[in-house]
Amino acid sequence: MSATVEGVRVSESRQRRGAADRIERAVRDLIGLALPVGITAWDGSSAGPEGSPRVVLRHRRALRHLLYSPGELGLARAYVSGDLDVEGDLADGLRRCWAALREQRPGKVRFGPRQWRRMLGEALALGAIGPRPAPPAGEAKPRGRLHSRPRDREVIAHHYDTGNDFYQLLLDPSMAYSCAYWTRDEDGHGLAEAQREKLELICRKLELAEGDRLLDVGCGWGSLILHAAQHHGVRATGVTLSAQQAAHVRQRVAELGLQDRVEVRLQDYREIDDQPFDAVASVEMGEHVGEGNYPVYAAALHRLLRPGGSLLIQQMSRAGTAPGGGAFIEAYIAPDMSMVPVGHTLGHLERAGLEIRDVQAMREHYARTVEEWARTLEHDWDRAVRLVGVEQARIWRLYLAGGGLAFEENRMGVNQVLAVRPTARQAVAAARSAR
Repeated sequence: MSATVEGVRVSESRQRRGAADRIERAVRDLIGLALPVGITAWDGSSAGPEGSPRVVLRHRRALRHLLYSPGELGLARAYVSGDLDVEGDLADGLRRCWAALREQRPGKVRFGPRQWRRMLGEALALGAIGPRPAPPAGEAKPRGRLHSRPRDREVIAHHYDTGNDFYQLLLDPSMAYSCAYWTRDEDGHGLAEAQREKLELICRKLELAEGDRLLDVGCGWGSLILHAAQHHGVRATGVTLSAQQAAHVRQRVAELGLQDRVEVRLQDYREIDDQPFDAVASVEMGEHVGEGNYPVYAAALHRLLRPGGSLLIQQMSRAGTAPGGGAFIEAYIAPDMSMVPVGHTLGHLERAGLEIRDVQAMREHYARTVEEWARTLEHDWDRAVRLVGVEQARIWRLYLAGGGLAFEENRMGVNQVLAVRPTARQAVAAARSAR
Protein backbone atom coordinates (compact mmCIF):
# COMPACT_ATOMS: atom_id res chain seq x y z
CA MET A 1 0.00 0.00 0.00
CA SER A 2 2.81 2.35 0.90
CA ALA A 3 4.50 1.59 -2.43
CA THR A 4 1.29 2.47 -4.24
CA VAL A 5 0.94 5.73 -2.32
CA GLU A 6 4.61 6.46 -2.93
CA GLY A 7 4.17 5.72 -6.61
CA VAL A 8 1.25 8.15 -6.83
CA ARG A 9 3.27 10.82 -5.10
CA VAL A 10 6.16 10.34 -7.52
CA SER A 11 3.75 10.53 -10.45
CA GLU A 12 2.19 13.76 -9.15
CA SER A 13 5.62 15.26 -8.63
CA ARG A 14 6.63 14.44 -12.16
CA GLN A 15 3.35 15.87 -13.40
CA ARG A 16 4.07 19.17 -11.68
CA ARG A 17 7.45 19.18 -13.45
CA GLY A 18 5.77 18.62 -16.83
CA ALA A 19 5.04 21.01 -19.69
CA ALA A 20 3.80 23.84 -17.48
CA ASP A 21 7.02 23.80 -15.44
CA ARG A 22 9.16 23.89 -18.59
CA ILE A 23 7.14 26.84 -19.90
CA GLU A 24 7.47 28.71 -16.60
CA ARG A 25 11.26 28.24 -16.53
CA ALA A 26 11.62 29.21 -20.18
CA VAL A 27 9.63 32.41 -19.66
CA ARG A 28 11.71 33.29 -16.62
CA ASP A 29 15.09 32.47 -18.19
CA LEU A 30 14.54 33.79 -21.71
CA ILE A 31 12.29 36.80 -21.03
CA GLY A 32 13.09 37.55 -17.40
CA LEU A 33 9.46 37.49 -16.31
CA ALA A 34 7.87 35.60 -13.43
CA LEU A 35 4.49 34.18 -14.42
CA PRO A 36 1.81 36.66 -13.22
CA VAL A 37 -0.98 34.09 -13.66
CA GLY A 38 -1.28 30.36 -13.25
CA ILE A 39 -0.80 28.00 -16.17
CA THR A 40 -2.14 24.52 -16.83
CA ALA A 41 -0.80 22.54 -19.78
CA TRP A 42 -2.35 19.83 -21.96
CA ASP A 43 -0.57 17.12 -19.92
CA GLY A 44 -2.33 18.22 -16.72
CA SER A 45 0.77 19.86 -15.24
CA SER A 46 0.49 23.27 -13.63
CA ALA A 47 2.72 26.16 -12.60
CA GLY A 48 2.53 29.79 -11.55
CA PRO A 49 0.73 31.46 -8.68
CA GLU A 50 -2.33 29.94 -7.08
CA GLY A 51 -5.49 31.96 -6.54
CA SER A 52 -5.12 33.86 -9.81
CA PRO A 53 -6.74 33.50 -13.23
CA ARG A 54 -5.30 30.46 -14.97
CA VAL A 55 -4.18 30.10 -18.59
CA VAL A 56 -5.14 26.67 -19.88
CA LEU A 57 -3.18 25.37 -22.85
CA ARG A 58 -5.57 22.81 -24.28
CA HIS A 59 -3.27 21.80 -27.12
CA ARG A 60 0.39 22.07 -28.06
CA ARG A 61 -0.85 24.06 -31.03
CA ALA A 62 -1.27 27.05 -28.67
CA LEU A 63 2.53 27.24 -28.45
CA ARG A 64 2.80 26.83 -32.20
CA HIS A 65 0.65 29.95 -32.67
CA LEU A 66 3.17 31.84 -30.51
CA LEU A 67 6.17 30.30 -32.24
CA TYR A 68 5.03 31.55 -35.64
CA SER A 69 3.53 34.84 -34.40
CA PRO A 70 5.31 35.85 -31.17
CA GLY A 71 3.53 38.29 -28.88
CA GLU A 72 -0.02 39.61 -28.87
CA LEU A 73 -1.13 38.25 -32.24
CA GLY A 74 -0.03 34.70 -31.48
CA LEU A 75 -1.75 34.77 -28.09
CA ALA A 76 -4.92 36.15 -29.68
CA ARG A 77 -4.94 33.45 -32.36
CA ALA A 78 -4.48 30.74 -29.72
CA TYR A 79 -7.33 32.16 -27.62
CA VAL A 80 -9.77 32.80 -30.47
CA SER A 81 -9.20 29.30 -31.87
CA GLY A 82 -9.80 27.73 -28.44
CA ASP A 83 -6.32 26.21 -28.18
CA LEU A 84 -5.74 28.54 -25.22
CA ASP A 85 -8.37 29.35 -22.63
CA VAL A 86 -8.57 31.30 -19.38
CA GLU A 87 -10.18 30.02 -16.21
CA GLY A 88 -11.32 32.86 -13.98
CA ASP A 89 -11.67 36.55 -14.76
CA LEU A 90 -10.11 37.26 -18.17
CA ALA A 91 -9.89 41.01 -17.52
CA ASP A 92 -8.14 40.39 -14.19
CA GLY A 93 -5.70 38.04 -15.92
CA LEU A 94 -4.85 40.69 -18.48
CA ARG A 95 -4.54 43.28 -15.69
CA ARG A 96 -2.01 41.10 -13.84
CA CYS A 97 0.01 40.56 -17.01
CA TRP A 98 0.19 44.29 -17.79
CA ALA A 99 1.18 45.01 -14.18
CA ALA A 100 3.97 42.41 -14.35
CA LEU A 101 5.31 43.90 -17.56
CA ARG A 102 5.38 47.35 -15.97
CA GLU A 103 6.87 46.26 -12.64
CA GLN A 104 9.37 43.62 -13.74
CA ARG A 105 10.36 45.51 -16.89
CA PRO A 106 11.82 42.60 -18.83
CA GLY A 107 12.73 45.01 -21.61
CA LYS A 108 13.21 44.10 -25.22
CA VAL A 109 14.34 40.50 -25.44
CA ARG A 110 17.57 40.04 -27.38
CA PHE A 111 18.14 36.51 -28.60
CA GLY A 112 21.65 35.33 -29.38
CA PRO A 113 22.70 31.85 -30.56
CA ARG A 114 22.50 30.48 -27.02
CA GLN A 115 18.98 31.74 -26.45
CA TRP A 116 17.81 30.46 -29.82
CA ARG A 117 19.25 27.00 -29.06
CA ARG A 118 17.49 26.99 -25.71
CA MET A 119 14.17 28.07 -27.22
CA LEU A 120 14.43 25.48 -30.00
CA GLY A 121 15.23 22.79 -27.44
CA GLU A 122 12.25 23.72 -25.31
CA ALA A 123 9.97 23.83 -28.35
CA LEU A 124 11.14 20.35 -29.40
CA ALA A 125 10.72 18.98 -25.88
CA LEU A 126 7.20 20.40 -25.65
CA GLY A 127 6.17 19.13 -29.08
CA ALA A 128 5.55 22.66 -30.35
CA ILE A 129 7.47 22.17 -33.60
CA GLY A 130 5.12 21.60 -36.48
CA PRO A 131 3.32 23.27 -39.38
CA ARG A 132 2.06 26.83 -39.01
CA PRO A 133 -1.51 26.75 -37.65
CA ALA A 134 -4.11 28.37 -39.85
CA PRO A 135 -5.30 31.69 -38.40
CA PRO A 136 -8.91 31.76 -37.15
CA ALA A 137 -11.53 32.45 -39.78
CA GLY A 138 -12.54 35.71 -38.07
CA GLU A 139 -9.22 37.38 -38.84
CA ALA A 140 -9.63 40.27 -41.27
CA LYS A 141 -7.72 40.30 -44.55
CA PRO A 142 -8.54 43.68 -46.12
CA ARG A 143 -7.58 44.18 -49.75
CA GLY A 144 -6.69 47.19 -51.83
CA ARG A 145 -5.04 50.51 -51.14
CA LEU A 146 -5.12 51.71 -47.54
CA HIS A 147 -8.23 53.87 -46.92
CA SER A 148 -9.42 53.62 -50.50
CA ARG A 149 -13.21 53.72 -50.62
CA PRO A 150 -13.66 50.01 -51.48
CA ARG A 151 -11.25 48.96 -48.73
CA ASP A 152 -12.92 51.21 -46.14
CA ARG A 153 -16.29 49.63 -47.00
CA GLU A 154 -14.82 46.16 -46.59
CA VAL A 155 -13.22 47.01 -43.25
CA ILE A 156 -16.40 48.57 -41.88
CA ALA A 157 -18.47 45.59 -43.00
CA HIS A 158 -16.03 43.21 -41.25
CA HIS A 159 -16.89 44.65 -37.83
CA TYR A 160 -20.24 46.39 -38.08
CA ASP A 161 -22.05 43.82 -40.22
CA THR A 162 -21.55 41.05 -37.65
CA GLY A 163 -25.33 41.00 -37.36
CA ASN A 164 -27.92 43.41 -35.99
CA ASP A 165 -29.31 40.71 -33.70
CA PHE A 166 -25.95 40.38 -31.97
CA TYR A 167 -25.58 44.12 -31.46
CA GLN A 168 -29.14 44.31 -30.15
CA LEU A 169 -28.15 41.70 -27.57
CA LEU A 170 -25.01 43.59 -26.55
CA LEU A 171 -26.05 47.25 -26.65
CA ASP A 172 -28.75 49.35 -25.01
CA PRO A 173 -32.16 49.74 -26.70
CA SER A 174 -31.01 52.85 -28.63
CA MET A 175 -28.16 50.77 -30.15
CA ALA A 176 -25.54 53.36 -29.20
CA TYR A 177 -22.16 51.75 -29.88
CA SER A 178 -19.98 54.42 -28.30
CA CYS A 179 -18.97 55.76 -24.90
CA ALA A 180 -21.93 56.48 -22.62
CA TYR A 181 -22.06 59.38 -20.13
CA TRP A 182 -22.69 58.47 -16.51
CA THR A 183 -24.12 61.26 -14.37
CA ARG A 184 -25.50 59.16 -11.48
CA ASP A 185 -24.58 55.96 -9.64
CA GLU A 186 -27.97 55.22 -8.16
CA ASP A 187 -29.91 52.02 -8.79
CA GLY A 188 -31.97 52.13 -11.94
CA HIS A 189 -29.51 54.39 -13.74
CA GLY A 190 -27.91 51.87 -16.04
CA LEU A 191 -26.41 51.76 -19.51
CA ALA A 192 -29.62 52.81 -21.30
CA GLU A 193 -29.90 55.94 -19.14
CA ALA A 194 -26.20 56.74 -19.54
CA GLN A 195 -26.44 56.47 -23.32
CA ARG A 196 -29.48 58.73 -23.32
CA GLU A 197 -27.51 61.25 -21.23
CA LYS A 198 -24.68 61.09 -23.79
CA LEU A 199 -27.06 61.74 -26.71
CA GLU A 200 -28.63 64.64 -24.87
CA LEU A 201 -25.19 66.04 -23.99
CA ILE A 202 -24.29 66.10 -27.69
CA CYS A 203 -27.56 67.79 -28.62
CA ARG A 204 -27.09 70.46 -25.93
CA LYS A 205 -23.53 71.18 -27.00
CA LEU A 206 -24.66 71.56 -30.61
CA GLU A 207 -27.49 73.87 -29.42
CA LEU A 208 -29.97 72.10 -31.69
CA ALA A 209 -33.22 73.90 -32.35
CA GLU A 210 -36.50 72.99 -34.07
CA GLY A 211 -36.00 72.74 -37.84
CA ASP A 212 -32.17 72.65 -37.77
CA ARG A 213 -30.46 70.38 -40.29
CA LEU A 214 -28.17 67.88 -38.55
CA LEU A 215 -25.63 65.63 -40.27
CA ASP A 216 -24.24 62.58 -38.45
CA VAL A 217 -21.11 61.26 -40.19
CA GLY A 218 -20.82 57.58 -39.29
CA CYS A 219 -24.29 57.36 -37.77
CA GLY A 220 -24.10 53.73 -36.62
CA TRP A 221 -27.52 52.32 -35.78
CA GLY A 222 -29.02 55.80 -35.71
CA SER A 223 -29.16 56.51 -31.97
CA LEU A 224 -28.20 60.20 -32.33
CA ILE A 225 -30.26 61.15 -35.38
CA LEU A 226 -33.36 59.43 -34.00
CA HIS A 227 -32.94 61.06 -30.58
CA ALA A 228 -32.34 64.50 -32.09
CA ALA A 229 -35.35 64.23 -34.39
CA GLN A 230 -37.66 62.97 -31.63
CA HIS A 231 -36.60 65.31 -28.84
CA HIS A 232 -35.24 68.40 -30.61
CA GLY A 233 -37.31 68.55 -33.80
CA VAL A 234 -34.35 68.56 -36.20
CA ARG A 235 -34.20 67.23 -39.73
CA ALA A 236 -31.42 64.67 -39.52
CA THR A 237 -29.29 62.93 -42.11
CA GLY A 238 -27.04 60.01 -41.21
CA VAL A 239 -24.40 58.34 -43.37
CA THR A 240 -22.82 54.93 -42.82
CA LEU A 241 -20.84 52.36 -44.80
CA SER A 242 -22.58 49.45 -43.07
CA ALA A 243 -25.53 47.98 -44.99
CA GLN A 244 -26.92 46.34 -41.86
CA GLN A 245 -26.76 49.59 -39.90
CA ALA A 246 -28.59 51.45 -42.67
CA ALA A 247 -31.28 48.76 -42.80
CA HIS A 248 -31.81 48.98 -39.03
CA VAL A 249 -32.11 52.79 -39.10
CA ARG A 250 -34.65 52.69 -41.92
CA GLN A 251 -36.72 50.18 -39.99
CA ARG A 252 -36.63 52.34 -36.84
CA VAL A 253 -37.52 55.48 -38.84
CA ALA A 254 -40.63 53.72 -40.20
CA GLU A 255 -41.60 52.37 -36.77
CA LEU A 256 -41.31 55.83 -35.20
CA GLY A 257 -43.03 57.64 -38.09
CA LEU A 258 -40.02 59.91 -38.69
CA GLN A 259 -39.82 59.56 -42.50
CA ASP A 260 -40.23 63.32 -42.93
CA ARG A 261 -37.41 64.12 -40.47
CA VAL A 262 -34.77 61.39 -40.73
CA GLU A 263 -32.81 60.13 -43.72
CA VAL A 264 -30.05 57.52 -43.70
CA ARG A 265 -27.65 56.91 -46.57
CA LEU A 266 -25.15 54.18 -47.41
CA GLN A 267 -22.46 56.68 -48.30
CA ASP A 268 -18.78 57.53 -47.80
CA TYR A 269 -18.10 60.86 -46.10
CA ARG A 270 -16.04 61.85 -49.15
CA GLU A 271 -19.17 61.55 -51.33
CA ILE A 272 -21.45 63.92 -49.38
CA ASP A 273 -22.17 66.98 -51.54
CA ASP A 274 -25.14 68.56 -49.72
CA GLN A 275 -25.56 72.20 -48.91
CA PRO A 276 -23.99 73.06 -45.52
CA PHE A 277 -25.79 71.80 -42.41
CA ASP A 278 -26.59 73.76 -39.25
CA ALA A 279 -24.79 71.19 -37.12
CA VAL A 280 -22.53 68.20 -37.77
CA ALA A 281 -21.68 65.32 -35.44
CA SER A 282 -19.28 62.42 -35.88
CA VAL A 283 -19.24 59.96 -32.99
CA GLU A 284 -16.29 57.55 -32.88
CA MET A 285 -15.94 57.47 -36.64
CA GLY A 286 -12.78 59.57 -37.03
CA GLU A 287 -10.66 56.64 -35.79
CA HIS A 288 -11.49 54.80 -39.03
CA VAL A 289 -10.35 57.68 -41.27
CA GLY A 290 -6.61 57.20 -40.80
CA GLU A 291 -4.03 59.78 -39.77
CA GLY A 292 -2.98 60.38 -43.38
CA ASN A 293 -6.56 61.02 -44.52
CA TYR A 294 -7.60 63.09 -41.51
CA PRO A 295 -6.99 66.45 -43.27
CA VAL A 296 -9.44 65.34 -45.98
CA TYR A 297 -11.97 64.34 -43.30
CA ALA A 298 -11.55 67.60 -41.38
CA ALA A 299 -11.91 69.63 -44.59
CA ALA A 300 -15.12 67.74 -45.42
CA LEU A 301 -16.57 68.47 -41.98
CA HIS A 302 -15.71 72.17 -42.42
CA ARG A 303 -17.27 72.26 -45.90
CA LEU A 304 -20.46 70.53 -44.73
CA LEU A 305 -21.01 73.00 -41.86
CA ARG A 306 -22.52 76.42 -42.43
CA PRO A 307 -20.63 79.46 -41.11
CA GLY A 308 -21.54 79.82 -37.44
CA GLY A 309 -22.59 76.17 -37.20
CA SER A 310 -21.25 73.74 -34.59
CA LEU A 311 -19.36 70.47 -34.91
CA LEU A 312 -19.20 67.75 -32.23
CA ILE A 313 -16.64 64.98 -32.58
CA GLN A 314 -16.42 62.13 -30.08
CA GLN A 315 -13.21 60.25 -30.69
CA MET A 316 -10.89 57.75 -29.04
CA SER A 317 -7.26 58.75 -28.50
CA ARG A 318 -4.05 56.90 -27.86
CA ALA A 319 -0.58 58.19 -27.10
CA GLY A 320 2.70 56.46 -27.87
CA THR A 321 2.83 53.05 -29.52
CA ALA A 322 0.18 50.96 -31.28
CA PRO A 323 -2.02 53.72 -32.77
CA GLY A 324 -4.17 50.99 -34.30
CA GLY A 325 -4.90 49.55 -30.86
CA GLY A 326 -2.47 46.63 -31.07
CA ALA A 327 -2.12 43.49 -33.16
CA PHE A 328 -5.34 41.87 -31.92
CA ILE A 329 -7.62 44.84 -32.62
CA GLU A 330 -5.94 45.50 -35.97
CA ALA A 331 -6.41 41.87 -37.04
CA TYR A 332 -9.86 41.06 -35.64
CA ILE A 333 -11.82 44.23 -34.80
CA ALA A 334 -10.93 47.34 -36.76
CA PRO A 335 -8.21 46.96 -39.38
CA ASP A 336 -6.73 50.27 -40.54
CA MET A 337 -7.99 52.11 -37.43
CA SER A 338 -5.78 54.90 -36.12
CA MET A 339 -5.94 56.51 -32.68
CA VAL A 340 -3.70 59.50 -32.00
CA PRO A 341 -3.24 61.95 -29.11
CA VAL A 342 -6.14 64.37 -28.89
CA GLY A 343 -3.78 67.26 -29.65
CA HIS A 344 -3.16 65.84 -33.13
CA THR A 345 -6.88 65.83 -33.80
CA LEU A 346 -7.30 69.41 -32.60
CA GLY A 347 -4.47 70.48 -34.91
CA HIS A 348 -6.16 68.88 -37.92
CA LEU A 349 -9.47 70.57 -37.13
CA GLU A 350 -7.86 73.99 -36.65
CA ARG A 351 -5.89 73.72 -39.89
CA ALA A 352 -9.19 72.95 -41.66
CA GLY A 353 -10.50 76.34 -40.48
CA LEU A 354 -12.53 75.20 -37.46
CA GLU A 355 -12.33 76.92 -34.09
CA ILE A 356 -12.08 74.69 -31.01
CA ARG A 357 -14.53 75.71 -28.29
CA ASP A 358 -14.41 72.83 -25.80
CA VAL A 359 -12.72 69.47 -25.11
CA GLN A 360 -14.22 67.05 -22.59
CA ALA A 361 -12.35 63.89 -21.53
CA MET A 362 -14.59 60.87 -20.92
CA ARG A 363 -12.12 58.01 -20.41
CA GLU A 364 -13.58 56.75 -17.12
CA HIS A 365 -17.03 56.71 -18.72
CA TYR A 366 -15.77 54.35 -21.43
CA ALA A 367 -14.26 51.94 -18.91
CA ARG A 368 -17.69 51.66 -17.31
CA THR A 369 -19.51 51.41 -20.65
CA VAL A 370 -17.31 48.53 -21.79
CA GLU A 371 -17.79 46.83 -18.42
CA GLU A 372 -21.56 46.90 -19.00
CA TRP A 373 -21.20 45.42 -22.50
CA ALA A 374 -18.89 42.68 -21.18
CA ARG A 375 -21.33 41.83 -18.39
CA THR A 376 -24.15 41.51 -20.91
CA LEU A 377 -22.05 39.28 -23.15
CA GLU A 378 -21.24 36.91 -20.29
CA HIS A 379 -24.83 36.85 -19.07
CA ASP A 380 -26.15 36.01 -22.55
CA TRP A 381 -23.12 33.96 -23.66
CA ASP A 382 -25.08 30.99 -25.02
CA ARG A 383 -27.32 33.22 -27.10
CA ALA A 384 -24.32 35.17 -28.40
CA VAL A 385 -22.71 31.92 -29.52
CA ARG A 386 -25.91 30.91 -31.30
CA LEU A 387 -25.99 34.25 -33.12
CA VAL A 388 -22.36 34.63 -34.23
CA GLY A 389 -20.59 31.35 -33.44
CA VAL A 390 -18.15 30.49 -30.68
CA GLU A 391 -15.11 31.94 -32.44
CA GLN A 392 -16.70 35.36 -32.95
CA ALA A 393 -18.04 35.34 -29.39
CA ARG A 394 -14.51 34.65 -28.09
CA ILE A 395 -13.21 37.55 -30.20
CA TRP A 396 -15.71 39.84 -28.51
CA ARG A 397 -14.90 38.50 -25.03
CA LEU A 398 -11.20 39.25 -25.56
CA TYR A 399 -11.93 42.61 -27.22
CA LEU A 400 -14.09 43.87 -24.37
CA ALA A 401 -11.74 42.61 -21.65
CA GLY A 402 -8.68 44.20 -23.28
CA GLY A 403 -10.44 47.40 -24.35
CA GLY A 404 -11.96 48.03 -20.95
CA LEU A 405 -8.56 47.58 -19.32
CA ALA A 406 -6.93 49.98 -21.79
CA PHE A 407 -9.39 52.72 -20.77
CA GLU A 408 -9.06 51.84 -17.09
CA GLU A 409 -5.26 52.17 -17.22
CA ASN A 410 -5.25 55.30 -19.40
CA ARG A 411 -3.61 53.60 -22.36
CA MET A 412 -6.61 54.75 -24.38
CA GLY A 413 -8.84 57.76 -23.94
CA VAL A 414 -11.93 59.30 -25.49
CA ASN A 415 -12.86 62.96 -25.87
CA GLN A 416 -15.75 65.08 -27.04
CA VAL A 417 -14.47 68.01 -29.10
CA LEU A 418 -16.78 70.94 -29.80
CA ALA A 419 -15.81 73.27 -32.63
CA VAL A 420 -17.46 75.94 -34.78
CA ARG A 421 -17.01 77.15 -38.32
CA PRO A 422 -16.43 80.84 -37.69
CA THR A 423 -18.37 83.45 -39.60
CA ALA A 424 -16.41 86.09 -41.50
CA ARG A 425 -17.01 88.57 -38.64
CA GLN A 426 -15.81 86.05 -36.02
CA ALA A 427 -12.69 85.30 -38.04
CA VAL A 428 -11.85 89.01 -38.33
CA ALA A 429 -12.42 89.53 -34.61
CA ALA A 430 -10.18 86.57 -33.77
CA ALA A 431 -7.45 87.86 -36.05
CA ARG A 432 -7.55 91.31 -34.44
CA SER A 433 -7.43 89.89 -30.91
CA ALA A 434 -4.37 87.84 -31.84
CA ARG A 435 -2.35 90.93 -32.85
